[in-house]
Amino acid sequence: MNEQKKDEKMIKIIGNKQKKIHSLKLLISALKNEKSTKYHDILHSMEIPKSAFEIFFSWSESTYTRNCIFENERFELILICWQSSQKTPIHDHGGEECWVKFIDGEFKETIYKSNEVSEVHIQKSTILKAGDISYMIDFMGCHQLKNLSNQRALSLHLYAKPIRSCNIYDEQSKEFVQKKMSYHTISNGTIS
Repeated sequence: MNEQKKDEKMIKIIGNKQKKIHSLKLLISALKNEKSTKYHDILHSMEIPKSAFEIFFSWSESTYTRNCIFENERFELILICWQSSQKTPIHDHGGEECWVKFIDGEFKETIYKSNEVSEVHIQKSTILKAGDISYMIDFMGCHQLKNLSNQRALSLHLYAKPIRSCNIYDEQSKEFVQKKMSYHTISNGTIS
């Protein structure tokens, strides 16, 4: 049986929640072949070791890094590398769906609602650890993620569709401003 047929057979089994995903190649293949309504199940069935992400590690003392593993017109898969205590600004997702699978470390997700005059109010905060999954879409509000670990941490972000820009909350002006999204690194396409 050729490699593509094996992947397609495995994806059907994963869709029925019988098998676990153990490689990035199989994860990407499953995402390519399923609708976004199955993305949560696919991430839930993921048991990819932290070591499989090492080729995408990129660290910065000044900010978390966004490292593109894969992107097409339907979704983008990004590994975010965090130093201790780094956090995102409060932000939305440009109208797209967002799933986060926490790979390593401990995080705090704070969800906010904003009113007509751009005031933000905390709705809830959740502590998330390796293996946990969170989901956001703009009608739920906006959110902020923070690495609570005393060490580096990793989170895998899946967006359906790719996010080209989003709104971030400027703490000084107390207003949302649009930000064009970019990557710190982009995969060369070699995924195993």
